[in-house]
Amino acid sequence: MANVLLSEAEKTYILHGIQKNMRNDGRTNRDYRPMELESEIVVHAAGSARLRLANTDILVGVKAEIDTPNPDRPNEGKVDFFIDCSANATPEFEGRGGEQLATEISNTLSKAYESQKGFDLAGLCIMAGHQCWKLYVDVLILECGGNLFDAVSLAVKGALFNTRIPRVSTAMHDGGSMDLILTDDPYDCERLDVTTAPILVTVCKIGDQCVVDPSAEEEECSVASVAVGVSCRPDGNTTTKQSITTVRTSGEGSIRLETLKKCFDTATTVGASLNKALMKALHEDETRNSKGLGKREIYGFLK
Repeated sequence: MANVLLSEAEKTYILHGIQKNMRNDGRTNRDYRPMELESEIVVHAAGSARLRLANTDILVGVKAEIDTPNPDRPNEGKVDFFIDCSANATPEFEGRGGEQLATEISNTLSKAYESQKGFDLAGLCIMAGHQCWKLYVDVLILECGGNLFDAVSLAVKGALFNTRIPRVSTAMHDGGSMDLILTDDPYDCERLDVTTAPILVTVCKIGDQCVVDPSAEEEECSVASVAVGVSCRPDGNTTTKQSITTVRTSGEGSIRLETLKKCFDTATTVGASLNKALMKALHEDETRNSKGLGKREIYGFLK
């Protein structure tokens, strides 16, 4: 994360505001900052999205290749995450400064997506035990303004929503062998079901309060934080069921069990609202921008 030098007076000001549920930018403790979303912007990718959360700017591209399923999960496909922290994002990323953070984000996303309660990897299976789709999700952090885990996960889900993979059929030969046939029609594609794809919700413990979407300044005031993978599954016509797919703790401070439970409750509640807003924005972005390259609009949400 970007390091911000704050005086003790500034930290006290931030802490007192959070205690009163009024942060220094006018948000409550459960509010996210404004976001902007743009999809289908990398021409040669199977899917792409760019998301800006305040000053945090994330670009994601998805590539699909045919691979062999893992022996222990023969009916599922694969998702591989690669995070690149641009040296221009923050001075801390110069040289190899961003490698550790990139690895932490990549590992957290992998655990969230590999959970049985998360993304439907079975939808990527072509032939059980033989062939499957492997998605390479490349994430570029262009600018760092706090809350990278959440911003990256939102951008990833947006890119997967935008992803189209070629339709595959099979042909049986006389000897019993089977060949895969990929369509030559660029418009004959299938889209991914990202309904249950998880997003990450980071909850910071500042004082004795739990805060979501911390700014870079608020991260400096946090003694501990919890990144929670939240997957939302429809449960009836108007309700959704939230599942926790992964948990990652960080920071030098400790978290009591009661506080940890409060963090989980906050993450699942906020995650459901955030996921609903993201999916609405993705659908509206797709409807509004069914135009050629260069004529698309950036669609803001959570303003």
